[in-house]
Amino acid sequence: MEPWAEKGDEGENVRITAQLLKAKTGEFALESILLLKLRGLGISELGCLGECASLEWLDLSGNAISHLGPLAALKSLAVLNLSANRVCSLEPLGACESLQSLNVAGNLLRSLQQLQCLAGLRRLESLRLHDARARLSNPVCGTGAYRSALGDLLPGLKAIDGERLSGRGSELYQLCRDLDSSLEWGSSGGAGSLEPPGTALPWVEEGYWERRPARRSSIMEEAYKQFNDVLQECRELSERAADTISQAERALSIRSDPSSYVF
Repeated sequence: MEPWAEKGDEGENVRITAQLLKAKTGEFALESILLLKLRGLGISELGCLGECASLEWLDLSGNAISHLGPLAALKSLAVLNLSANRVCSLEPLGACESLQSLNVAGNLLRSLQQLQCLAGLRRLESLRLHDARARLSNPVCGTGAYRSALGDLLPGLKAIDGERLSGRGSELYQLCRDLDSSLEWGSSGGAGSLEPPGTALPWVEEGYWERRPARRSSIMEEAYKQFNDVLQECRELSERAADTISQAERALSIRSDPSSYVF
């Protein structure tokens, strides 16, 4: 019988096998696996992982992975967590055309050039290189301007390191960030260095906080109209049914009267 995982020559290094994947998912065919969690198993080689052609969600965090070659075959992969590994090259991920979210915090990525291979991933919206809560990072994060440079390199990103750049919630996040920066500037300079305040400028446009009426699309309007028509038809049917039942009851009451029979 094939072992669940093959151990390498160095300690507890593990190589992914078909038996390991089937045992973790309960699937008999690797092509049927959609979600896969292989966190903290000491994996160093991805083995036959590329045979999971339908895989959409993959967690490989907390292992000892350095080479990502087999991942290039995962065309349906949308979410990938590679945090806390030993990855120094993301080249194979350039073939993962469906990738939307990528976490590579806690690896060995040293320059933005190593991320150039992701530029062709049009669906990529979220990229994490640094995770302050988990204390995971990459050497490239040592430069303070890496986020802005990363935004230029991958303009389709909506979130970097968990912080929204665009889309829902981004305006509020930016507002809070500007407020924090203002407070830090005021506290660091001391009371004596503060300049007299000038004319206060609004942070947002006039009317930003006003509640806007909900918009109804033509499809919704048509749906409401059809629903009301059906409701009216049901009411008419109910009235007809009530009249029919009333007439039937009156007819039965007349026939049950003994005086109505003729001998």
